[in-house]
Amino acid sequence: MNQTGQREAAPDAGHDVSRGARFGHEVLAVTFQVREGRLCVLLWQRALPPQPGSWSLPGGALLADERLGTSVARHLAEKVDVRTVRHLEQLETRSAPDRDPRGRILATAYLGLVSTETEANVPEDTAWHPVDDLPPMAFDHGSIVGSGLARLRAKLSYTNIAFALAPSAFTMPVLRDVYVAALGQQISVTNLHRVLMRRRVIESLNATAAPGPSGGRPAALYRFGSQELEITDAAAVFRHARRSHNDDAGVP
Repeated sequence: MNQTGQREAAPDAGHDVSRGARFGHEVLAVTFQVREGRLCVLLWQRALPPQPGSWSLPGGALLADERLGTSVARHLAEKVDVRTVRHLEQLETRSAPDRDPRGRILATAYLGLVSTETEANVPEDTAWHPVDDLPPMAFDHGSIVGSGLARLRAKLSYTNIAFALAPSAFTMPVLRDVYVAALGQQISVTNLHRVLMRRRVIESLNATAAPGPSGGRPAALYRFGSQELEITDAAAVFRHARRSHNDDAGVP
């Protein structure tokens, strides 16, 4: 009780930062690019323990004065010389206490997409690996790649996110190949063209590509109407959210 007869509030232990645990925080980049008709992810090979020889996602420690997005962009630029990521978004945070044998380290992963037009100058210990044929992975990084792949495939159905993987100008067969690689399934050029034009995702350049060595009718050129992420099918967003909720709840 205080002098006025009122009960004094007890200290809020939940807001006492001095009692909180101290542990590291790292950022990781799940960076995808379509290469030679296959969706690939950028990985670097570990040289030192733990798990030397295994492959991991590019990234590193979050500095005390950095934002997460700034940190992941810095690590991509400094460690693997990837400076032309066309789209970057926060993917998830992993917090399992035993995810890293060196001690508890939180990891915030980002999804990054690189256009087929970009050729990154990567170091010798870094390489692009097809997502359907990953090498032995370090820690929980293989699972994080799976999360990035699931996010990309979901967003391909209700956004224009393919703009970040495709070249700036393309024919419909070229764009179809990008979608096929990213989705891991076949798609009709005609159906893809109809859907994307109806949703106003792509637009005609009123130009044609140079004819190939076999000649034939020149193919029309297109581009994405926006170079920023946009929702193009709101109904699909709700369908995906409902399906994800059901999966989480164990509902078939």
